[in-house]
Amino acid sequence: MMQFACRQKVLFRHCDPAGIVFYPRYFEMLNDCVETFFDECIGWPFETVHKEAAVPTASISVDFTTPSHHGDLLEFNLMVVRLGTASMALEFRATCGEELRLKGGSTLVYVGPGGRPQPWPRTVRDAMADKKWGTQ
Repeated sequence: MMQFACRQKVLFRHCDPAGIVFYPRYFEMLNDCVETFFDECIGWPFETVHKEAAVPTASISVDFTTPSHHGDLLEFNLMVVRLGTASMALEFRATCGEELRLKGGSTLVYVGPGGRPQPWPRTVRDAMADKKWGTQ
């Protein structure tokens, strides 16, 4: 299975007064990774998706293994582990060098204008199959 990777430098705005990442900021960084994945890998940027639909996070679970500090360069790796009719399960890891900083998973759901789940557009399913993300 392929993985998508994106880098994020830990900025001052991500940190608490002790200089470590304040845990809710990790969720913002994870969402940045997902948004970049949709744009660069699927060819469906959120600014296009959100004109008529949305891809909210239905569930998320994260284990924080080691603190990250201001100035660290984190690499977020995202992998699609399941593509359902209207949902997508992701696994992710963030590392700094060889050190694991967090790992977890989430489920995204494709919803239409009324906020109800609907099947992924064919182009999304095709993009997933073409990239061999392990989700046929």
